[in-house]
Amino acid sequence: MKFLKMAPILFVLAMLSSFIGCMSANQHYQQTHGPKEKEMTVGMVQKEIRKGMSAADVATVLGSPNIVTNDSDNREVWIYDKISTDVSYSKDSSGAGLKLLIAGVSDSLLGAGLGAGNYNRSAGAQSKTQRTLTVVIKYDEQKRVRDFFYHTSRF
Repeated sequence: MKFLKMAPILFVLAMLSSFIGCMSANQHYQQTHGPKEKEMTVGMVQKEIRKGMSAADVATVLGSPNIVTNDSDNREVWIYDKISTDVSYSKDSSGAGLKLLIAGVSDSLLGAGLGAGNYNRSAGAQSKTQRTLTVVIKYDEQKRVRDFFYHTSRF
């Protein structure tokens, strides 16, 4: 008889324990977007690139360009064309069931709600984002930055 009094408490504890270890869709999203390695951004270009800067200094800050060409006056032009696709998917599901088998109590009574219970939960998130960044750096005859411009988009 004492065990029957404990049944509701055990049921509640079993239900609460099913929440432990479950993550929401937002938590999964945050986990897939952790610290990233150094990447080229508009802010980096705005902060680091200056007119008069040498080509070697630009290469140190931004790395190698995707395209090196010459303009109509035969001056060097570097083009950085970056495209990034970020795809993430995360899903979490959990469940719990409780069925007390007590001597002298039939399974049909338990099925009627005297000590049986089920709980299921599922959460997920999917995200896809594309970003582009194009940086054009024009050099003078002494290989110093003459002009630069950039364009960025996100969709």
